[in-house]
Amino acid sequence: MGSLLKGLSVLEAFTAEQPELSVSEAAAAAQLDPGTAYRMLTTLAEAGYLARDPATRRFRLTLKVLDLGFAAIARRDLRDTARPILRSLVGETSEAASLGVLDGADILYVERVRAGLTRLGVDIRVGTTIPAATSAIGNALLAFLDKAEVARILALPPRPGALPMVPVDPAALARRLAAARRDGFVLNESPFTPGLRLLAVPVLDADRQPIAVVSVAAPSSRASAAEFRSNLLRPVMAAAAEIGRALAAGGATLAVVAPATQPRPGRRKAAA
Repeated sequence: MGSLLKGLSVLEAFTAEQPELSVSEAAAAAQLDPGTAYRMLTTLAEAGYLARDPATRRFRLTLKVLDLGFAAIARRDLRDTARPILRSLVGETSEAASLGVLDGADILYVERVRAGLTRLGVDIRVGTTIPAATSAIGNALLAFLDKAEVARILALPPRPGALPMVPVDPAALARRLAAARRDGFVLNESPFTPGLRLLAVPVLDADRQPIAVVSVAAPSSRASAAEFRSNLLRPVMAAAAEIGRALAAGGATLAVVAPATQPRPGRRKAAA
């Protein structure tokens, strides 16, 4: 924690009045000794948050710093936009609805609306993460990324968590993604929760790039797969399209980017 605080204090040393700092200037502003300040600066530069001018040997912030704030703002805008639409979807279908975004090699649930007192036997909540490669909601999003990006995401180390690791068959995954891109949705049984069926539809921007995914879940015993699709596909697709239009109208964007390094550890909860 001490090192983290020191690193943050170094970042905060850069201001509009002092956009570039030497090691000694950063040390003075962050109230650190020069050796510690140098280690913090070089570490932040290696992580891409700072750049060093080879001629002056001074450091400056990079645009990567803005990504942290923009991601938080975009997700807040996404949740605020999606929440009433998900509520309407639940009211129309009487099934639980969720919204997820890509976070490394996982899908992160950023909004969730339950269907009354119905319990699905799973603990899905805001902040839950599940592997994108082995989930319906993840496949619906991956299907609309280019193959090189999908390969990069699949190569990321798994995030430690409570969910069992489900082996990924590359050929089978490629077939699932091709079908999802062709059909515009994914419908399958949860690999994590027996007896649970999910339908997932991506939220696409004007360039058909995935922003997020809308999903609904219900017990498989309630209806056949054909009935589930017949009853739910139209309203779920309409909700995903409405979220996309609302975000475009509001000028909100959310980059779907997997980090080049290992995703930060996080605790998974039992999810569908």
